[in-house]
Amino acid sequence: MASLKTFAVQKNGGLMVVLIQRNFCAWSKATHHGIKCMIFQRTLKTAQVDENSKRHGGELVAEVLQSHGVKNVFTLCGGHISPILVACEQKGIKVIDTRHEVNAVFAADAVARLSGTVGVAAVTAGPGLTNTVTAVKNAQMAESPLLLMGGAAATLLKGRGALQDIDQMCLFKPLCKYTATIKRVADIIPTLKKALQAAQSGTPGPVFVEFPIDVLYPYHLVKREAGIKENPVGLLPKIVNWYITRHVNNLFAGAWEKRDSSPLPVDIPMPSDNQVSEAISIIKKAKKPLILLGSQATLPPVSADKLQQAIEALGIPCFLGGMSRGLLGRNSPLHIRQRRRDALKEADAVILAGTVCDFRLSYGRVLNRKSKIIAVNRDKTQLMKNASVFWNPNLAVQADPASLLVSIQQKIGSYKVDTEWATMLKDRDNEKEKSNSDKANDPAGEFLNPIKVLHRLEETISDDSIIVADGGDFVGSAAYILRPRGPLRWLDPGAFGTLGVGGGFALGAKLCRPESEVWIIYGDGSCAYSVAEFDTFARHKAPVIALVGNDACWSQIAREQVPMFGTPVGCQLAHTNYDVVAKGYGGEGLKIEKGSNDDIDEVFKKAQDLQKQGKPVLINALIGKTDFREGSISV
Repeated sequence: MASLKTFAVQKNGGLMVVLIQRNFCAWSKATHHGIKCMIFQRTLKTAQVDENSKRHGGELVAEVLQSHGVKNVFTLCGGHISPILVACEQKGIKVIDTRHEVNAVFAADAVARLSGTVGVAAVTAGPGLTNTVTAVKNAQMAESPLLLMGGAAATLLKGRGALQDIDQMCLFKPLCKYTATIKRVADIIPTLKKALQAAQSGTPGPVFVEFPIDVLYPYHLVKREAGIKENPVGLLPKIVNWYITRHVNNLFAGAWEKRDSSPLPVDIPMPSDNQVSEAISIIKKAKKPLILLGSQATLPPVSADKLQQAIEALGIPCFLGGMSRGLLGRNSPLHIRQRRRDALKEADAVILAGTVCDFRLSYGRVLNRKSKIIAVNRDKTQLMKNASVFWNPNLAVQADPASLLVSIQQKIGSYKVDTEWATMLKDRDNEKEKSNSDKANDPAGEFLNPIKVLHRLEETISDDSIIVADGGDFVGSAAYILRPRGPLRWLDPGAFGTLGVGGGFALGAKLCRPESEVWIIYGDGSCAYSVAEFDTFARHKAPVIALVGNDACWSQIAREQVPMFGTPVGCQLAHTNYDVVAKGYGGEGLKIEKGSNDDIDEVFKKAQDLQKQGKPVLINALIGKTDFREGSISV
């Protein structure tokens, strides 16, 4: 069958269709029900396809994911993406379906952070994708390498009112490092390889690939749904039939030719020898150095264990934030947890290793202007955030933070800080820790003291535990009290401050580390965002433990709003039976309202026993109010 090029224009209120064929010999003009057609005769070759093949585009997607070491794909099913899910299952890639698309992306984010590979989620078109926007933005700000695959309307139907057809690319271009729409089946492998490379290169982040439904399903189904007929009657039906046939054949042209699906090389910026030498010169002259370690320092290619060894050899006191929490273990003499502002004012050299001068460092204002500042970050914008306004680096290195620290240690050898400086910081740390511990004995009304609950948890959790932080006031308190036992054992949303990460993060963490205890620390407000994922935990045998600090209030907001405006409007909740809710979703529910340390410990140990039996557990802890975080702000 000869292929033709078709152009459509409006003329005199009717549709004029122009057909061009190679070897021009004649043209004719015809009218059919008010539609005028001009036909130019020129012959063209048709795209060659295997019309009998039962293969589909989902197989190519699964092939690429498998070659990149992807073990799990998180999803909420939809007709647009069924071929991807089916093919992944056939390749041995575990398909984990969640109860909300946002949690599928949160789970993929957790996998990316804990595994050092790209986390993958696939969702259906339209509302399936719009439901993921918050999680994608969170991954962007947390610098998590993430691949989101989304369905879309058929290529011929875009913009014509098809089901769930919206401009999805305009939503994700501002959020993602790389976006692409698959226009032919043959493009699937090279496009996905580029996307996965982009997700991990430079500053990691999310990428988005859109799959119109007709590039995923088999040829015979696409041909049938497109309405292609064998022998259409009449000129216009023949023209339309020819055009659609040509379009579908072009979609499948060369689809099943063998293509290399192996990973492309990842580009990671590395420090130069001169930059390492400059950093060493600053450090050697310092008497009171500090390291502020951020999440970016835990990214590949340097393993967390290797970074830990380098920092311990350097002997420089550290403040750890984000994913770097736990890097030095539970009780390292180098890990300083309290009074960071005071330490920064006194330090004479500070290494900002993946730490950004945003609101978390008062935009750089907490830094001593007399300090020598070494800033290292993969992202130039983050590296120089608020520089020259509130602070200025003496050495700015656009490179991988962990690689710089390891290179410094390898060249400098064992470097010992002035013992008085390190001892003073640790003594102040211990003093503040004791003060926090004393708060556990304060009265908290008719319910449990939240600080007491958290201290009992700190004594209970296992050495291999992973802590997922999802909430405001209760979780803010937990950040002071709970100590991750090792590297990559703390998950929080990051700079975006997103509520609702708990269910998805815990799901991803448990699948990455099935042998570990995974604890979600929920506020009662944030719990409601993802408590439905207890159904997912139960179905996919991912037993996690959730502790809900239930004070029947959005306390993080109420603490400021009530004194300032005199009303708790919008902040009041109820002592909801979240334990019953979790049980309804297939988990186990426990409740504590009051009691001694032994009573609290007994509930925690029961939860651990149930988890070992393969059951997800939610502990609903009814807590009262304390002044522990009085003065903290929520914006």
